[in-house]
Order: sequence, then C-alpha cells, then structure tokens
Amino acid sequence: MPDADTHIAPQTAPVTPTEPVTGWGRTAPTVARVLRPRSHEEAVAAVRDCGDRGGIARGLGRAYGDAAQNAGGSVLDMTGLDRIRAIDADAGVVVCDAGVSLHRLMEVLLPLGWFVPVTPGTRYVTVGGAIGADIHGKNHHVSGSFSRHVRAFELLTADGAIRTVLPGTDLFDATTGGMGLTGVILSATVQLLPVETSLMCVDTERAADLDDLMARLTANDHGYRYSVAWIDLLARGAATGRAVLTRGDHAPYEALPRRARRAPLAFRPGRLPGAPAFVPEGLLSRTTVGLFNELWYRRAPRHRTGELQRLSAYFHPLDGVPHWNRVYGRGGFVQYQFVVGYGHEDALRRIVRRIARRGCPSFLAVLKRFGEGDPGWLSFPMPGWTLALDIPAGLSGLGAFLDELDEEVADAGGRVYLAKDSRLGPDALRAMYPRLPEFLALRAELDPRSVFRSDLARRLGLLGP
Repeated sequence: MPDADTHIAPQTAPVTPTEPVTGWGRTAPTVARVLRPRSHEEAVAAVRDCGDRGGIARGLGRAYGDAAQNAGGSVLDMTGLDRIRAIDADAGVVVCDAGVSLHRLMEVLLPLGWFVPVTPGTRYVTVGGAIGADIHGKNHHVSGSFSRHVRAFELLTADGAIRTVLPGTDLFDATTGGMGLTGVILSATVQLLPVETSLMCVDTERAADLDDLMARLTANDHGYRYSVAWIDLLARGAATGRAVLTRGDHAPYEALPRRARRAPLAFRPGRLPGAPAFVPEGLLSRTTVGLFNELWYRRAPRHRTGELQRLSAYFHPLDGVPHWNRVYGRGGFVQYQFVVGYGHEDALRRIVRRIARRGCPSFLAVLKRFGEGDPGWLSFPMPGWTLALDIPAGLSGLGAFLDELDEEVADAGGRVYLAKDSRLGPDALRAMYPRLPEFLALRAELDPRSVFRSDLARRLGLLGP
C-alpha cells in the first residue's frame, strides 16, 4: 500500500511514436504515427484513432512516390494481416489477408500448380497494395490488370463498417486504382492462373530502333502471354529507341530437361548481396548509364527462342538485389510512367526523342503494350503504349522537363501512373483522368471528413473543399 503522501499518476493511453516514412524512390520522406494492426478489430480501432490528419494504409512500401505517406497523421502498416485463409486447389482461388505479399503467394501456390494472375516488376507488394494501385504486369495485353482477377474484397470504410465489395459496383471501381483513399482493404478473394512448371520459356530479340520495336510488338504480341522491352533512352540518331525485347509464357512440363522434371514447380528465387547503405551522388551519370546501356544491348542475342528462365529472373530480376533503390544515392530517384493510346505513336516518338536529347540517365526503362482498359475510375492502363523510366531525382531541371512531358502525354489523351508518381500536379491529374469527378463524388459521400488521407492526396487536391 502506498503511503498517504504518494502521488499516483492517472492512467493514460500510450502515445505511438512517429517515424519517417518514404516511398521506394526515397525522394520526399515525411513523419507519421505508424500503427500496426494485426486483426480486423485492431484495424477498425486504428482507423478510429487516426486523428485530425487522418490515415492511409501501407503495405511493403513499393509505391515509388508519396501514395502511402501521411505527413503529421497516421499510417496503417497492414503487413501484420498476413494470413492465407483458404485455398481452393481445384478451382484456383485463394482467400487471403491484404497484407499477404505476392512473394508469399508464390511460395505457397506454385507447388500446387497455381500462379498469381498479374505481377509487376517486384513480387514484394501486398495484395491490398495490388488492388489499391490496380497493378499491371507484362501480360496486360492478354490478362488486364490485377483487379480483373479479384472476385471480392473486404473494405474498412471511414464509418468503421467492413463491407464486402464485388466487381461491377461503384465502390469496387473507385477502390481499384484509388490509392487507398476509399478505405482500408482487409482481405481479398483472387482467381489464380494454372501453370505446369515454375520456369518460363522465353524468346529474346533485338530491335534496331523505336519503329522497329513497335512493329515487332504489334505483329507478334498476340502470340505471347508476357511481353516487355528494355529500351535504351540514351541512344540517338538512327538508333533512337533501340531495345531488347523479351516475350514468353510459362513453360509446359514437356519442355523441361530431365533433371528439372524432378521438381517442376520448385520456387527458388536467387539473391545477391544488397546495395550498400551509402552510394556516392552522381554514380548514375549519363556516361556510366550510357556505358551500361551499350553493353546490355550488345550482349543481348539478336534472336534466341525457347530459353528456359526462372520465374524470378524473368519477372523480378531486381528483387534479387536487396535495397537496389539505394544505387541512386541519398537524393533518390523519380519513376515516370505514362501511357498514350494507339493512334498516338507520334507522341511516343516525340517523347522518346526528347528524353534522348535531354540525356536522362535511365538504365531501367521499359516499353509495353496495354490491352483493353480496366473499370477502375483511377486505374492507369488503357489500350496503348506505356513507357516507364527511372531518373535520378537530382538531375538539373528535371521537374520542369517532366512537366513538359506531362503536357505532351495529356494532349495525346494519355495519363501518368499514380502508384509511381511523386510530382504530378492537380491540373494535370484532371486532364488525364476523365472519371476523377465520379471518384471525388463517391469519396465525399463515403468519407465526408476525409479520414483517409495521404501526401499524394494533398498534393493532387483529392481531399475535397
């Protein structure tokens, strides 16, 4: 028993400390309270505890810009909701928490003969993030984006309700590609792709220039499930847009050599040493990247068919290098991805020439063809050509240069990908996404107090009046 003079402090709730949070591009870190729910009940409590600055869900932090940051507010780290709840191995359907990564799904599902229907350039994204960004992959011309394969998901909305959301509804279309601004995805039911092996059968060829590349893609893409071209954006003159094109499909069992047939569905991604914590600024200069691009193009075969590659080598080569984003130095990098529709090839040509003249040192540049667009109101893909490139953020005059490219893209009826964006402005967004008014109207009805907020939402003016 304490004596009469002892003061007993009143009980108070523990204060969650703030942490710096940034996107994969590491360009604009901000500080937020990071909440880590491990159940639906804890997620509901976290949303109620977001405070005046609101909250936003976050997965594994692979959005390149500020979509999963919330300066002065709360960030809900959803990776604690990581259970695979049910697998129908006959129908190829999985029910899982939103914090489950595509990597984990591959580990569990490949031995059963199933693969994720869509994967981007990294498998370290969560299912919730895949839906919120409506990710696409090398197979969009055949399979569309991730949301096309989602049968249902559970969404925690601003009023604390948990709703089951089905395809064909406004809430489904607002959430897929909505960058977490309609609520917190808690779980999802996803249709999978049947495969016989964990290897890819890949054809590789070189294209002499951009027109040669587009002609090859247009003529033969329908014969491949997956297709992507690495493009040299420093090449000029007659070689402008030269590229290495790789296309393929999941290898059938009979294509495997005898030794590989012993474990045809084994998933063994390789791993290299990680990038150092400190990388000198200016390492990725026009000279060094130009040398890399020259060597990469020259070492590629002019034409090779039927090469067997690991899934990880074909889909996720950079995942084998932990923290590869550090190679851009402390200043980070900007990922710029846009799409322009078929019939606007001249706009693509002009943009590629402008990037080449500007000398943007990008060694991670890819060109793909998109198929039919997806129903998400802010979903990025549309039928056309999409180019993605990485650029060191410290490049002189980069902001003004990308603003000019935004105008070119918008004038051609195209758009910029929000999951990779870190610097687009509100006016450009409105010009690029014609269904933005519908999104804002539903968001105002669903979340009138703007409980769900992010740095991206503030920058783009998505929080309402």
